[in-house]
Amino acid sequence: MASAALAACGDAPDEGKGGSAKKNDFLPCVLSDAGGFNDKSFNQLSYEGVKEAAEELNSEFKEFESKNENDYAGALENFVAQGCDTIVTVGFALSAATVKSAKENPEIEYILIDDAADNDFDGKKDADNIKPILYDTAQAAFLAGYAAADYSKTGVVGTFGGQPFPTVTIFMDGFKQGVEYYNKVKGKNVKVVGWQGNDKGVFTGGFDANEKATNTAKQILEADADVILPVGGPIYQGALTAIADSGKDVALVGVDADFFETDPNTKDVVLTSILKNMKISTKEAVLAAGEDKFDAESYVGTLENDGVGLAPFHNFESKISDSLAAELDDVKAKIVDGTIPVTSYLKKN
Repeated sequence: MASAALAACGDAPDEGKGGSAKKNDFLPCVLSDAGGFNDKSFNQLSYEGVKEAAEELNSEFKEFESKNENDYAGALENFVAQGCDTIVTVGFALSAATVKSAKENPEIEYILIDDAADNDFDGKKDADNIKPILYDTAQAAFLAGYAAADYSKTGVVGTFGGQPFPTVTIFMDGFKQGVEYYNKVKGKNVKVVGWQGNDKGVFTGGFDANEKATNTAKQILEADADVILPVGGPIYQGALTAIADSGKDVALVGVDADFFETDPNTKDVVLTSILKNMKISTKEAVLAAGEDKFDAESYVGTLENDGVGLAPFHNFESKISDSLAAELDDVKAKIVDGTIPVTSYLKKN
């Protein structure tokens, strides 16, 4: 893997624009998983967080976009060789490679997005110089499930994932719990297809926007679902194709980022999005490292600390019930104070 591929990004600020021509010598570096930095999802958000932190610190940064898992170890070795002070790795798929690199380089600070760095599952981090950044997305997905159930005209909503990793199924768990809570308080019987819990559900087997993603989405729509939640980076693009081909009035629920803002192709179909505020949390972690305030304690994003949330309804504002917004505010408050328990792999009630 050529070191030239890990080029430094960003020119020195123009002094005439209020910046300083002298660069900070702190060097953060960011490594994507196979989804790439243009996935309009978690890789892109994390990249933007590193970029904004570097700009604020007046430092350069390095990036490498993985094509597959075979790139991880070599990219990390090159980051180390090029003097990276803090290395951000994006996604659970990079956990093992990150832990190995961190153990071999205890002087470097690592920030691991969306994984606890606990590959031996003993409840402890595998390396002291890793800061895990995690998100209890089930809480926000619960709100999305409630909203989807309220919006559905067919009484069927659906979800599917890329692969049954905890950071994927946490969305599906929360979504299902939200639908079930809606049914309980409203006396309804909205069904969830594509996810039964306990790793039993519909998955594409990967995270590519390919024919398998489209066919999997079609499978969900053929079960009469009129709201669909694809979980797994670019696979939502397969759902967009399936929705267009169906000729039906189907709403999409986005994940990680607000799809309405990040992908104009979704504007007519996206009901809302389940947000992980990855850009902000990544930026703050890198800024702390750049200011010699690196904190290796795990961060968990919740509704209470705004680490997760629900995007606006945008073009669907006029299509949802008049009472839904107020109901969601009430449900959110009860999740935060513990009145409504939401279970996930991060929090067992």
